[in-house]
Amino acid sequence: MRLVDWLDKGASLGAGAPCLTMDGKSLSYAEVQALTHRVARRLNSAGITPGKHVAILSGNDPVAFACVLAISRAAAVWCPINPRNEAAENAYVLDNFDCAALLFHSKFADLVDELRRQLPKLELLVCLDAEQPFAPSLDQWLAGVPDGPFQAEPVSDLAMLPGTGGTTGHPKAVMLTGRNLEAMTALTLIGYPFEGRPVYLAMAPLTHAAGVLTFPIMAHGGEVVIMPYPDTGEFLALVSRHRVTHSFLPPTLIYMLLDHPALGATDLSSLQCFWYGAAPISPARLEEAIDKIGPVMAQLFGQTEAPMMISMMAPNDHFNPDGSVARHRLSSAGKPGPLVQVAIIDESGSELPQGERGEIVVRGSLVMAGYYRNPEATAEATLNGWHRTGDIGYLDADNFLYIVDRAKDMIITGGFNVYSAEVEAALLSHPAVQDSAVFGLPDDKWGERVCAVVQLRAGRQAAPEEIIAHVKAAIGSVKTPKELEIWDDLPRSKVGKVLKREIRAGKLGSPA
Repeated sequence: MRLVDWLDKGASLGAGAPCLTMDGKSLSYAEVQALTHRVARRLNSAGITPGKHVAILSGNDPVAFACVLAISRAAAVWCPINPRNEAAENAYVLDNFDCAALLFHSKFADLVDELRRQLPKLELLVCLDAEQPFAPSLDQWLAGVPDGPFQAEPVSDLAMLPGTGGTTGHPKAVMLTGRNLEAMTALTLIGYPFEGRPVYLAMAPLTHAAGVLTFPIMAHGGEVVIMPYPDTGEFLALVSRHRVTHSFLPPTLIYMLLDHPALGATDLSSLQCFWYGAAPISPARLEEAIDKIGPVMAQLFGQTEAPMMISMMAPNDHFNPDGSVARHRLSSAGKPGPLVQVAIIDESGSELPQGERGEIVVRGSLVMAGYYRNPEATAEATLNGWHRTGDIGYLDADNFLYIVDRAKDMIITGGFNVYSAEVEAALLSHPAVQDSAVFGLPDDKWGERVCAVVQLRAGRQAAPEEIIAHVKAAIGSVKTPKELEIWDDLPRSKVGKVLKREIRAGKLGSPA
């Protein structure tokens, strides 16, 4: 399956059904199909031949996402660009990922104008919504292009080139194939509830990583309701208005949703599956979500290199057989998917038995083809046929996966291994704590000392000493932060992950 095949599958179930909706206006499956045929035909005539790389720089917009599907129909390779990246990072991605064309929204016209002179590989610039002095609008560019089916023949199975998070150094280009994304979509359809024609609410940018979650929705002929900007109040209103069945939010936004005054009065009865992932979630806040949002919470764990579905925890996995909340399991990332193999290895590469902690490795058709033009990084991430995730974890007796830390974030203090994720979970169990970051700093006595920075929930107060005492009672003195500061906010990446490197680099005493 190519990316555009999910659109065509949905159209076969009802061409007149709504496909992409924003601000109360919908494009049907037939209308989106027609647009992808014209854009693909025009890309081809403009010299964007099969196998070339095409980037899109846009916030959430139905036409922009339709162009993602058109790139696939043109047999080109989609390069997702995060609209929140700094200019230098976008320039690096466009150049080093060998992008031949860039489709962009006028909101980013000044940025594109600044970058285009540095990017000789760019052969084509098109503005999606308005003519620019240096680029035609999409409507102008498509003038005279005939209607009717068009499909270019792919030269390989390479479907997209997303960049790694870029939390350390420059992002690497991950080669994801149609087979990878087919495996991801199949795992989603196998592992989570889908009843009737689904409605997916998209708050995260579709032209970045979150867009791949639309493919299982389209496989059922479902509707994608697009939010042009993040707003938790509007999110709740749209769930009720559109009878949303599926959505995804990272933990930070779920915490904001739980604290929103409109939550209790919002009709959430249509929800079947509310995915959370991209960062560890507080078990205490997850139980709160199950209570306030409903028995629909569903975890996913993946990486850019093995998208979304390395392990999965469906809504019913959050409960015991008697219907009570399975509190012992709320810190789990779920079970490995049926189409992937997961193991835990030690530093020598030997597999460890259940219950022992080591690096999580994965193999199967979900795993990338490698890093683009970077065989050294590909080799470093591969061991005996396994993809090395860089995450530390273990499998329990029921085959549930627990992620305890990133390998680089483990703290060794006084000879003991302290996993920051465990300390962060203890911090987040305090009723006043909204978010946290735990890291190690050099210490003459202990080698490293455990340090933490926390952000409080709106309207809540707590002293550092109170929070430290709470953590000590929960997990003991060795793992308890020796230093803790309260900041108004924490520095985050473009996808909402807390940037420990920035906190660590600034040490303590320098709130972000």
